[in-house]
Parts: sequence; structure tokens; C-alpha cells
Amino acid sequence: MSTQEQILDAMEKAEKALSAGQIAEITGIDRKEVDKAMKVLKTEAKIESPKVCYWQPKK
Repeated sequence: MSTQEQILDAMEKAEKALSAGQIAEITGIDRKEVDKAMKVLKTEAKIESPKVCYWQPKK
């Protein structure tokens, strides 16, 4: 499973918007790697931000 898939999976399981730090804690992935993967997910429009610094899968 890729880093991006792990992040999306963690977001879906949480059922709430998460910060990058929370995602790093949940998945055990290094924070810098989470930031890189989230940047790609944002450009692919797979995640959205309901409030500042928090992200969730795009509905």
C-alpha cells in the first residue's frame, strides 16, 4: 500500500478531518512523508480542507 493510500485509509477510518500531525501519529509515517503525499493528494483533488490545517477525503 502506498503512502497516499495509507493516508486516505486513515482519513476514512477516522471519519473526521485530521491534521497532518494526527495522520503521522495514526499511520506511523514520518511527518515529512505525510506532507509530501498530502501535497500530491491535494493536487489530484482527492482530499479537501473543511477547516484550516485539517483534511478529509473529498466527497
